[in-house]
Amino acid sequence: MLKSKTFVKKTRSGGVMKIVREHYLRDDIWCGSEACSGCKQESTVLQTDACMESSLCSYPHYLVPDTNVVLHQIDVLEDPVIRNVIILQTVLQEVRHRSAPVYKRLKDVLHEKEKHFYTFTNEHHRETFIDREPGESANDRNDRAIRVAAKWYSQHLKTFECDKDGLKVVLLTNDQGNKQKAEESGLLVYKCEEYIKSLIANPELVDRLALSNDDKNEIGSSKVLFPEHLPLSRIQAGIKCGSFLQGTFRASRDNYLEATVFVQGEGDDSTEVLLQGLQNLNRAVHQDVVAVQLLPRSQWVAPSSVVLQDEGAAKDDDVEEEEEEKAVSWVLDQGETQSARKPTGKVVGIIKRNWRPFCGMLNVSQIKESTRHLFTPADRRVPRIRIETRQASTLAGHRIMVAIDGWPKDSRYPNGHFVRSLGSAGEKDTEQEVLLLEHDVPHQAFSQAVLSFLPKMPWAITPEDMVRREDLRHLSVCSVDPPGCTDIDDALHCRELENGNLEVGVHIADVSHFIRPSNALDKEAASRGTTVYLCGKRIDMVPELLSSNLCSLRSNVERFAFSCIWEMNHKAEVLKTRFTKSAINSKASLTYAEAQMRIDDTNMNDEITKSLRGLNKLAKTLKRQRIDKGALTLSSLEVRFHMDSETHDPIDLQTKELMETNSMVEEFMLLANISVAQKIYDEFSECALLRKHPAPPPSNYDILLKAAKSKDVEIHTDSAKALADSLDGAKVDGFPYFNTLLRILATRCMMQAVYFCSGMDSDFHHYGLASPIYTHFTSPIRRYADIIVHRLLAVAIGADSTYPDLMDKHKQSALCNNLNYRHKMSQYAQRASVAFHTQLFFKSRGILNEEGYVLFVRKNAIIVLIPKFGLEGTVFFDTKGKTVPNLVFDEEGPTLSVEQHIFCIFDKVKVTITLDDSNVQHQKIRMSLIEPVITGVSVPAPDAEPQAKKLKLDN
Repeated sequence: MLKSKTFVKKTRSGGVMKIVREHYLRDDIWCGSEACSGCKQESTVLQTDACMESSLCSYPHYLVPDTNVVLHQIDVLEDPVIRNVIILQTVLQEVRHRSAPVYKRLKDVLHEKEKHFYTFTNEHHRETFIDREPGESANDRNDRAIRVAAKWYSQHLKTFECDKDGLKVVLLTNDQGNKQKAEESGLLVYKCEEYIKSLIANPELVDRLALSNDDKNEIGSSKVLFPEHLPLSRIQAGIKCGSFLQGTFRASRDNYLEATVFVQGEGDDSTEVLLQGLQNLNRAVHQDVVAVQLLPRSQWVAPSSVVLQDEGAAKDDDVEEEEEEKAVSWVLDQGETQSARKPTGKVVGIIKRNWRPFCGMLNVSQIKESTRHLFTPADRRVPRIRIETRQASTLAGHRIMVAIDGWPKDSRYPNGHFVRSLGSAGEKDTEQEVLLLEHDVPHQAFSQAVLSFLPKMPWAITPEDMVRREDLRHLSVCSVDPPGCTDIDDALHCRELENGNLEVGVHIADVSHFIRPSNALDKEAASRGTTVYLCGKRIDMVPELLSSNLCSLRSNVERFAFSCIWEMNHKAEVLKTRFTKSAINSKASLTYAEAQMRIDDTNMNDEITKSLRGLNKLAKTLKRQRIDKGALTLSSLEVRFHMDSETHDPIDLQTKELMETNSMVEEFMLLANISVAQKIYDEFSECALLRKHPAPPPSNYDILLKAAKSKDVEIHTDSAKALADSLDGAKVDGFPYFNTLLRILATRCMMQAVYFCSGMDSDFHHYGLASPIYTHFTSPIRRYADIIVHRLLAVAIGADSTYPDLMDKHKQSALCNNLNYRHKMSQYAQRASVAFHTQLFFKSRGILNEEGYVLFVRKNAIIVLIPKFGLEGTVFFDTKGKTVPNLVFDEEGPTLSVEQHIFCIFDKVKVTITLDDSNVQHQKIRMSLIEPVITGVSVPAPDAEPQAKKLKLDN
């Protein structure tokens, strides 16, 4: 049956276009129930025995949720208890248009066989399709379509049910009008909340219910605490005329009364608006997109230097205004001089909420038998959330997840609901799950749809595979990696040619051979973006069959590679470059230490050792040439944990030592990346995926220049080469560690390197490497960017065919945005993992006294670096806002005078290191000063965190 709709549309040129939309209806669409004898179905999803113990429904039944129930109660629908649910096409389409995250979660549930969720295409069924009536809104039409489909299901099952046990259909809706109309048409209908509360065997599901509007109105107080948010129409008009600014809300980690809004301008032009005080923050949550109004210049303030956590008693919403005003005025009093004031504003409306389920812990109410409790998120930038739960005693001491439902203007905190428990706080598995969730690291098991695109085992190279490949299996290729590495991306070789020159090859795993464009495996890898390395755990970007087996260039097995081969003279000058898909057979998988031993052992002269010596010699020359061009050699301390083989707890903590072989591999990876970048840009100037490292703004160097000046050392920052030369010459007699400290500070001054599409940017320069062009080619097992670069290079040399998305610069640019985000979050997750394992280490070691250096000087504190552990922590000289009397901060130095002692950057100190685990959720490494001794000063110390690598210049 064909239905068509005809209408006319005005074109941009002013003409009129007639449009005919055809809509096909069928009568052979299955109902999906195994109880039905009328539908000729090949397979069924909905069970005959669809029983859930309910005080409302004592009979077998299927659930039909409307759109709003799916949108707001997806946490409930995901629970294993909820089964045999009919998701109508009308609902699925509405959810897709209104919330992409909920739509993805719903699709995941539909693919879980044990859940028995069935999609019924009611919009194409002859008996359930309805036309929109004159004057009827789209929303009312969809509500009617849901009721019609539910009615059809009831009658259909009554007619064709084999077993007459009274299988019924229950419509779930929270819309009072929709419920009333459903009841009038004879449907069995309940509000979602009353149905969930009726489930006898699962009372804990009630906690997962998102609050309805009625509930939200009940919880708020009579007192208005926040200004009303403006409607979207006024916000848009205000942004258009320039009275409002749109930006991303970034809450302060250290001060709950302060935030900034990042406003993106044209090009690289952007501004930050400072917000201070609860009313000016006006219920915005970290990462929301908000509209802000600038305050008059006379009301502009400077960022506060005060650390202020919202850790007061869990009061109701009648928060005493005097306390809040006192706190705000105290923050404002800490401001700098007039010159330090920044544009200051207030939030007038929310454009887009960026809420997600938050990890944290429950603060159980002191009121006996109360069901309302405050939840404290692990992320200090997120406000506490009020939830209702009857499981408080069970959840106490556990890490849980909570979602925000809303934030009324008369509520001090947002309202939310319990999602799920993650496990006991402090346990390694629980804390690891928390850090993955909090840093948005995709870590679920690969789906069957993804795994279905893996090659079938046993796998072997066939003659057909070699048609477009060069056979390099005879070469003495080897890999050099950290100990325990199983995802080996790269291998190298070096041999002398008959003409006296050298042939050097970098061979990279050919991951793009196994991951073809746009299939489920490719989409999953693109979404994950990168492999995440935690302490003792790896979250793979691609399934293990590829990462640790078929793509890994292990020794003595044949593998596909993408090879970059140069002909060089002995001065490391590149004479020729060629790229080819290849097959290799690595002769040795070495660690950096093993490769170094071969190079140093004069008794070893096999082909692999000769190759390594040739590579090492050339690498030294290449590095010298790079540095001469202005490449930076910076420093940051990375730590390595030695784990107990049984408990997997850290038993030792050391900073990593770099060998010549580390530099050897790095030099050839850099050269390969630069060579490939030039090739793909020459071939595809508009859509090459490249990587750039912007030069830091001059103000970034302020702390470095002051630190050097304090030791009478001059640093030039006019260019990367000037900085590199200055750092090379920076020495202080009797202070050998000075240069390393200076390079650590210089690393902090750098900008983050980012991926970009060549057709969307004009600045390609990589500041840290002093290279005019750069990309990532050498790690496709662990970085998706490299897979795209492989595809571009393969098309450039005629080894593979292209596809539309590869040549679309806008899609490439969107992909780069995701890759930059995933890369940044993986770095944060790695640092959090190091921090947690550092806490475990110090928990078992007790109190330690160690020497360190002052890295930064603040108004009321010094930040100390402990080189032995790569640990960085803060020693404060005040407590709870009560400043020590003789405390003088000189910003020019910068120096901090405490009593009779003056602290400067790079001063040597001795501190006591302990673990403070009084707060299970926010355990801290505490430092207190031993030397120099300062009489009359009590020195508590809050946070310390491991020094993780802030920036790798080849990244």
